[in-house]
Amino acid sequence: MLGLLDSLVSFKANLMELSWAIRLGLSGITSLLLTFLLFRPFYNLMLGRKLKEVIRHDQHMGKLNELHASKKNTVTMGGVLIVLATAISAAFWARWDIYLLCGLTVFLGFGVIGFIDDFLKVSKRNKRGLDGKFKLLGQLVISVISLLMLLGSEQSANHVRELWIPMTEVAFMPEMPIWMTFGLLTMVLIATSNTVNLTDGADGLAIGCSISTLLALGVIAVLVGSPFFSAELNVIHIQHAGEMAILCVALVGSGFGFLWFNGHPAKIFMGDTGSLSIGGLIGIVAFMLNQPIILFLIGGIFVIEGLSVILQVASFQLTGKRIFHISPIHHHFEVAGWPESQVVTRFWIMSSLFALAGVWLFVI
Repeated sequence: MLGLLDSLVSFKANLMELSWAIRLGLSGITSLLLTFLLFRPFYNLMLGRKLKEVIRHDQHMGKLNELHASKKNTVTMGGVLIVLATAISAAFWARWDIYLLCGLTVFLGFGVIGFIDDFLKVSKRNKRGLDGKFKLLGQLVISVISLLMLLGSEQSANHVRELWIPMTEVAFMPEMPIWMTFGLLTMVLIATSNTVNLTDGADGLAIGCSISTLLALGVIAVLVGSPFFSAELNVIHIQHAGEMAILCVALVGSGFGFLWFNGHPAKIFMGDTGSLSIGGLIGIVAFMLNQPIILFLIGGIFVIEGLSVILQVASFQLTGKRIFHISPIHHHFEVAGWPESQVVTRFWIMSSLFALAGVWLFVI
């Protein structure tokens, strides 16, 4: 056993001799191929066990029930494919450092929470799933673990408490108090995971928007990790931050693979396993890059989806009237008469524009 472990360590060391750019590309290709490879056996397993999507039939959903009636027996929990393919590829091609370990901790941890939620839904055939209190508790525990990991490593501890805002050449706050750092990290992780989850309501919508967001974060990771670009742009320099780009690209690869089967009409849904894990990874990467503020622009679609729910609930409780036909807002457009594929395509375009705007704001 020790001999096998030594061989694996030696093999991993040899992989690290490859150029960063080669490992970056291969991480995306590997996760893409793994997703295709794993899809058929996973799909057949889920069909055999009759673990399929449960559709809500709340009275206020009205027309949306009719529009989504055909989705009732679609296989769900496809996020398992995304999590496995991404984690294997990233662990194989990226440097084993605090950024990879912390990123995978959040990614896998949030994936487990989502998996439990999904399994309870499909096994009990209702949409309640995991109680919200337990879901929030799990997210808080993972937030604490990830912060302790980042503060306990010399590689990340010297910058993780810095707060940067766009268009500045120095940190807005060079050293946030621990409580503020924890509060910011928790807010980012919970907000991103839950808003990606809210966006996951139309075929291909959440994964398509996640891909553009991850690509933008990957570009920022490359710029931050390069001594040349960080000096030229007068932005923070984080040694080996480019390894976070490998993690992002690994998820992009599995995302494209999943989108192949999730595009309209979808053969499989990601479920909370996928949406919570993807949102968690987006949040932790932005935090480790000291860019949680700019994430609000890069992930603009997710922000809009989350705000639409908040405004809808607030309006109904205060006035008894709803602002939208139904929330999140992508459902509003469906009920208003837009074909689902049109809603998804237009939201993809908007997400790409938000991502480009975020990168542009970062470099100016």
